[in-house]
Amino acid sequence: MSFFSFLGRVIFASLFILSAWQMFNEFDATGGSIAKELKPKLTVVRKNLSSKFGVGIPDFNVRQFIATIIFLKGVGGILFVFGSRFGSVLLLIHLAITTPLLYDFYNYRPNSTKYNLLLNDFIQNAALSGALLFFIGMKNSIPTRQLRKKTPKAKTN
Repeated sequence: MSFFSFLGRVIFASLFILSAWQMFNEFDATGGSIAKELKPKLTVVRKNLSSKFGVGIPDFNVRQFIATIIFLKGVGGILFVFGSRFGSVLLLIHLAITTPLLYDFYNYRPNSTKYNLLLNDFIQNAALSGALLFFIGMKNSIPTRQLRKKTPKAKTN
């Protein structure tokens, strides 16, 4: 049973680890190819937060944001393989930050193809988040140290 649990964690975490590795290899002075997609979206988020809170929010450093994503995916994925609750929390934080930012289906009309593609990716990431929450819940429900029944020793006279 424990082998299949480990294998499942390896397969699940490989999605995040391989993605982090690819982003790391593309990472350069500008932040890589994903920076072109993230910069306008982060600008919109900054403007919305500024207008919502009524204070000026400085520009997000896209390169630093991408480095954080790489860290959360890579370290979280590796820790998750070994059954770490902290690794699953790192992956959950990554999904919570990036899913609504990258897959903004709510900015498109329901009949467009872009809407359908983004909605599918959003739902997929929501399912991954659910799996991580399930893992965290299962880790919390199993006692860390199960008490063993003590076998009575035979009394000698």
